[in-house]
This record gives sequence, structure tokens and C-alpha cells, in this order.
Amino acid sequence: MEADIARTPSLPDAQPYAASAADYADHAKRTISESSEYLASQAQSAFQMTADQMRDQPLLVAAVGLAAGAVIGFCNGFIIAKIGINPFVTTLAMMSMVRGMLLVITRGRNISGLPESFRMIGQGNVHGVQNPIWIALLMVLVGDILLRKSRFFRQNYYLGGNERAAMLSGIRIDRLKIFNYSLTGLLAAFAGIIMTARLGAASVTAGTGLELKVISAVIIGGASLKGGEGTILGSFLGSLLMGILVGALTILGVDVYWNTFVIGATLLLAVLIDTFGRSRRKLP
Repeated sequence: MEADIARTPSLPDAQPYAASAADYADHAKRTISESSEYLASQAQSAFQMTADQMRDQPLLVAAVGLAAGAVIGFCNGFIIAKIGINPFVTTLAMMSMVRGMLLVITRGRNISGLPESFRMIGQGNVHGVQNPIWIALLMVLVGDILLRKSRFFRQNYYLGGNERAAMLSGIRIDRLKIFNYSLTGLLAAFAGIIMTARLGAASVTAGTGLELKVISAVIIGGASLKGGEGTILGSFLGSLLMGILVGALTILGVDVYWNTFVIGATLLLAVLIDTFGRSRRKLP
């Protein structure tokens, strides 16, 4: 018995293998880190070269921005309509991805030195009224007319009210969804161009937090989270109310850090009003 025990081979020492695995993991970590830094630096260099070349071509830059917004909106619409992922999750994830990519490319730095011809879009005025105001009024007028008079755009009320009924009535809901998200991406890019021209510089963090203000504005303006209700004019009036509210806080000397709280509280109140209003309409 003792001889058998003596002949039993001893287990190999695990320490060399653990050290080898640790070295491999450390090497892999350094490789990934170096590759990421290299790709980020290359993307930044390419971005800087492109920015320098396109700084004197504002119309081309605006067209590229509009196309990028439309493509991102199309991707959102395709994922939501064809794959069936929740719209809120899809758009939130896409926003995070795009914002993260822009931070990687720009390294969080602003882009200034924009040409005067481009800055005039947001800083110029006609008859003493600034260009962004004229553009907003024109967009509201055109959008409200289309949503009221156009048969194609009015399909959105049926889509939001009862998607299955809309499909059974012959509305191509997938195509309509993709179009809506593509148009939304295009208009968001257009708003970004106006904001950039207004500020005179491009910043990755310029639109941070606007999503809550937009949701609050459209709900206050009469739109419903359940869909099938609301107008462009109502949303515009809701956005004016939000602007007046934030401006009033500033005039009253309220600490600017309370703005986010007030916007969130306004959103919650608007949702509660919408929910109770729909519940009362369902009562016999």
C-alpha cells in the first residue's frame, strides 16, 4: 500500500499556470487598450483633417449632418418596426451610442472657428427677428398643415390610436414607422445645425437633457404617451410654456441647479394629467 502511494504521481504545481494566465490577461488588456487608443487617435486625426477641409464649405457640412440624422433615424425605425424592440429602449440606446462615438472622435473638445456664412443661420435676423424664430414658425406652420390636411401624415393618428386596426385598414405601419423616425432624425439634425450656428461652435454636450424638455413640451401641448392625439401647434405652445417656466425661474433668481428638478416634476405632472384625462374619457 505504501509502495502504491509512493508510485502515485504528484499533481503539477498550479502556480506557473496561474502566473501564465495572469500574464496572458495582462497582455490582452494592454493590447486592447493600445488598439483602442490607436483607433481613437486615427479617428480623431481623420476627423480633424475632415473638419479643417470642410470648415469653409458650410453647405456641404449641413448636408452631411442632415444625411447623418436621417440615417440614424432610419436605423431606429428599422429596428423598431422590423425587429420589434421597444421604441424607448432603441432610441435611448442609439442616443448613447452616437453620443459616445462623437466623444471618442472629438475627445470631448468643441469645434470653433465656424465661417460667418454658417453662423448667420443662427445669429442673423430679418426685420429685427432672429432667424431661428422665423425658421421655427415656418416649421410649425408647415408641419401643422401637413398633419391636418395630408392623408399620409394623418395616418399617424390611426397608427397611434390602434396599431392593429390601422394595419387591418390597409395602412403600411412598418413603412410609416420607418418614415416617421427618419423624418424625426432629419429634423433633429436640422435643429442641431441651427443650434451650432447660434452658438458659433459645435459641442457634443450641447443638447444634453433636451429629451426631457421635449417630452414635457409635447405632453403639455396635448399629445399622449399612448399615441393617437396631439398637434404640432399644441407641441409648439407646450415648448413655449417650458421656455417661459425656465425663464421665470432665472428671473426669480432660483438656483440654476433646480431647473432639472422642475423639468422632471413638470414631466411627471403632465403624464399624470394625461393618464387621469384618458381614464375619465373611458368612464361611461
